[in-house]
Amino acid sequence: MAYKQTTKPSAPQGSQLDPESRSQLPFLKMNFILMAIAGVMIVLGFCLMAGGATDWDAFNADIFSVRRVVVGPTIAFLGFIFMGFAIMYSPKRKV
Repeated sequence: MAYKQTTKPSAPQGSQLDPESRSQLPFLKMNFILMAIAGVMIVLGFCLMAGGATDWDAFNADIFSVRRVVVGPTIAFLGFIFMGFAIMYSPKRKV
């Protein structure tokens, strides 16, 4: 008695996913785009907060600038919030 293969053969390496398995992927292309935007926002916020004293012995009032104390942390915080949205984003399915 010969053995009969009852399952579908696996797709060769590098081929496109079939639509059935594509619908089961946790993240879509749009999720990755939104996560990249959120990552850029987070890095931008931290870059705006960066900087400091050039002379350790002298006081530099620039460390209390609005850019470092308000704008940078706000953009970084919004980036973290947007990252959560990007992970949970699910587009509406057309019926």
